[in-house]
Amino acid sequence: MHDIRQIRDNPAAFDAGLARRGVAPQSQTILAADTVLRALQTEMQSALARRNEASKAIGQAMAKGDKDSAEALKAEVAALKERLPEQEAAEREGLAALQDSLAALPNLPAADVPEGEDEEGNVEIARWGTPRHFDFTPLEHADFAPALGLDFETAAKMSGARFAFLKGPIARLERAIGQFMLDYQTGEAGYGECATPLLVRDEAAFGTTQLPKFREDLFQTTDGMWLISTSEMSLTNAVREQILAEADLPLRMTALTPCFRSEAGSAGRDTRGYIRQHQFWKVELVSVVRPEDSDAELERKTGHAEAILRALDLPYRKMLLCAGDMGFAARKTYDLEVWLPGQNAYREISSCSNCGDFQARRMNTRFRRDGAKGTEFLHTLNGSGLAVGRTLVAILENYQQSDGSVDIPQALLPYMGGITRLVPTS
Repeated sequence: MHDIRQIRDNPAAFDAGLARRGVAPQSQTILAADTVLRALQTEMQSALARRNEASKAIGQAMAKGDKDSAEALKAEVAALKERLPEQEAAEREGLAALQDSLAALPNLPAADVPEGEDEEGNVEIARWGTPRHFDFTPLEHADFAPALGLDFETAAKMSGARFAFLKGPIARLERAIGQFMLDYQTGEAGYGECATPLLVRDEAAFGTTQLPKFREDLFQTTDGMWLISTSEMSLTNAVREQILAEADLPLRMTALTPCFRSEAGSAGRDTRGYIRQHQFWKVELVSVVRPEDSDAELERKTGHAEAILRALDLPYRKMLLCAGDMGFAARKTYDLEVWLPGQNAYREISSCSNCGDFQARRMNTRFRRDGAKGTEFLHTLNGSGLAVGRTLVAILENYQQSDGSVDIPQALLPYMGGITRLVPTS
């Protein structure tokens, strides 16, 4: 959510920031609605003040025996009271309209975010690792993983497309990946482990910006709850409508949860294989920090996601997203793209974003500095540490052997119960 005071103070800067996101100027429309709302509020305040003044004057007139003045004042008070519900309704409507306008607009990009309309404008920051040289033509995981137990047909019979049924050692490997990630993030990285709800209400989905813009990408239950598309929705909302003490910051949380996405906006993309599923596991990293600490926290968080890829010896590149390719709530985002030899391409496996105070305003989450009376909005950050299914895909493709088997990365062997290789069973 945007700060209306900043728009009042510098509408040109607001429109310039939106333009970088490919959004037409909005300040005039917003400020016009703000002017009407403030006029309504001023009128209400004046009417309430006059009602209180007239109510006191009634007693004074009665004490003086001035019945005519008293009756006139009573009539005025009655008229003011009768009009109050209408004024309150107009104020509610005006406030809701203004809030809806602000809620529909994306966050403004940070100054160091590169210009660009789409992924073509993203900037490569660094690469790590050397893609493996194969003495055979490496395959995409969808072409050899079914023989290892990655069963799309069984899942399709019960659930439809974009679901998978994992059987045997490959199911254990996926569990091992998630557990390894969680152990690292709660250990060396210092995040607090959380077990969160998988269903949230409208206000929680609004707070982390999945609503209203991304309604079609969510699954909704018959009683109006929303399945989380990422545990960011439940982790970040853990501080909803709270005032935190400065001493409690930074707050860092992580969770390994299933995530659910309808993928309504991705028709025709990654229809083969395990890249884009309706249901998948992910380790999420959420930070709640002071405003002056959020830039450094983004670097820290991205480093924690990178550490997983390095531990698994998976080559990747770090991308700084351009203004036109960032997510709705982000002011700055790094994507990590892992090398997939079967596709001969780098593919996204983690996205780490600094949202500034954008989500905190929607959740009304603040903090109070030590010794201060007032409060300030916090900054929130989120990132994948990592997407488990995509990490499984990266391991399958990078560690595949000519006979269709897949070696288990050294870092995961302690989680595999003696299994060192996935072997085809069909």
